[in-house]
Amino acid sequence: MLPTGAFLDMKRYGQVVRLKPESRDEYLNHHSAVWPSVLRTIADCNIRNYSIFEHGQLLFAYFEYHGIDFAADMAKMAACPETQRWWGLMFPMLEKLPPEIQGQRWTDLPEIFHFDGTSVDPA
Repeated sequence: MLPTGAFLDMKRYGQVVRLKPESRDEYLNHHSAVWPSVLRTIADCNIRNYSIFEHGQLLFAYFEYHGIDFAADMAKMAACPETQRWWGLMFPMLEKLPPEIQGQRWTDLPEIFHFDGTSVDPA
C-alpha cells in the first residue's frame, strides 16, 4: 500500500563492474540459474527489467526501479539472508571500479541520454 499522495515513478539505473577473468565461467554458470529466492527479493524490492551485459571484463547492469524509496528497498535487499549468501558467492568474482563507495560493489552510471520513442516530430 502506497502512502497517501505517493505515486510510483520508474527510474532507470545503469551500473558497471569488472569481472575477474578467472571467474568468468563460474559467474556465467551461476547466472544461468539464479536462485528463485534472490529473484523474488529483487522483485519485492521494486526492481524490474534487470539485465546484465558482458563486454570483455566489464559487466554492465541495467534495471528499472518502480518504488518510492530506493534506499529502503536496497536496505531490504541487503538484509535478506539468501541475497547475502548469493552476494557472498558473486562479490569475490568482481572488482569495483572507481569511485569507491562504501558498501557498494557496482559503480552507478549517470544517464546521459534516453529516448522512449514517443516524442518524434514528423518530418
